[in-house]
Amino acid sequence: MKGILYLTGAILTEVFGSTMLKLSQGFSQLLPSIGVLIGFGCAFTFLSLALKTIELSSAYATWSGVGTALTALVGLVLFNETISTKGYIGLALVICGVIVLNQSKKQKNETKAQLDQTEWTS
Repeated sequence: MKGILYLTGAILTEVFGSTMLKLSQGFSQLLPSIGVLIGFGCAFTFLSLALKTIELSSAYATWSGVGTALTALVGLVLFNETISTKGYIGLALVICGVIVLNQSKKQKNETKAQLDQTEWTS
């Protein structure tokens, strides 16, 4: 459970850092530039803590996929950026990929747990 909380923190602070990156205007604005350092510093710290309990492939795919989708949403809402139909399809595929990857990991772990339990009862 702690790993999920750390991963959520990593995603949210990465989105914050990306938003500050846009506002920094090429690091020419001081406060948003500091926000970039804080956001990405926290994101990598939280991600490293999440990796203590979550497999790298699941954690990184979730972090980057959900972070990408949320960053696109921030661009749409805060900066009036546009997303084409192909862009929406791409974002949907990214999210589907994260879901499928995590479901396959979950099934693998459940199967392994069942096999381990069978070994103990045999």
